[in-house]
Amino acid sequence: MKQFLFHLKVSRPGLWFPTIWLYMLPFGGHQFWVEPMFWLGLLYVTFPLNFLIYGWNDVVDYETDQLNPRKDSFLFGAKGTKDQLAELPKAIIKVQLFFCLIFIVLEGWGMVLLFAVLGAILVAYNFPKKGLRNMPGLDLAAQFGYLLVVPFSIMVNDLSDLRWLTYFYLLLFAVQSQLIGEVMDITPDRKAGRTTTATTLGMRATKVLIIIIVAIETSLLFFAYGDYIFGSMLGLGLIWLVLDLTLIYKTKRYTLEQMQLFGVGSNVVALVSMAYVWWSGCLL
Repeated sequence: MKQFLFHLKVSRPGLWFPTIWLYMLPFGGHQFWVEPMFWLGLLYVTFPLNFLIYGWNDVVDYETDQLNPRKDSFLFGAKGTKDQLAELPKAIIKVQLFFCLIFIVLEGWGMVLLFAVLGAILVAYNFPKKGLRNMPGLDLAAQFGYLLVVPFSIMVNDLSDLRWLTYFYLLLFAVQSQLIGEVMDITPDRKAGRTTTATTLGMRATKVLIIIIVAIETSLLFFAYGDYIFGSMLGLGLIWLVLDLTLIYKTKRYTLEQMQLFGVGSNVVALVSMAYVWWSGCLL
């Protein structure tokens, strides 16, 4: 049970919402709850997929995580010992092989290509010392890997593909999420000598970049998709980001309690927006 709880914490349940959100996106009003394959796919994009993504990251981020106050929680992930991290790759491989074989058998060789691309991106990102995780700018490009959840959902649930503009919107969403995480971790990353986009640009410039990205997302929702409800929800978030930079926190470091509050709030917003996007089909 102790090992199971550690593995669950490694998968960061508090950060499952991006993969679940992306998995749900292509449904657009479909009655997903009646399909067994939906539940199998949903299971994979929660623990197994995030166990792979974050577990691999934890193995190569040991020094940085020891300095990170928000680690060692089910919201933001585990802070494993060297012994725990040493056994982690074997557990990750076992879980991945089990689910990958199931989906390859059920869905065919297209799944082999999808899993191969995902693996290549993770290798490139987490490669020791010279991985994309240590290359400002390229650490953001690696977030393209999250978008693979969408074709995975389409293949598993036999859904229609999305238009290219939606993939562009989702890429902005993934980059924005990465930058927000880097802002929260900017102090421990600098202490550990890790180079990211945020440590290179600084907190103020990174927050400005986040505001620009969210402004583009909001504009797309208003003018390209013509959805004023979802656009207004994102617009409120944009106003908060501007106030955060100019009046409230500015370039101050967030406390652990504040980061936990942001984490819980992100899950609530994700749940509400997920329900709306499914009901309205606004991004299809």
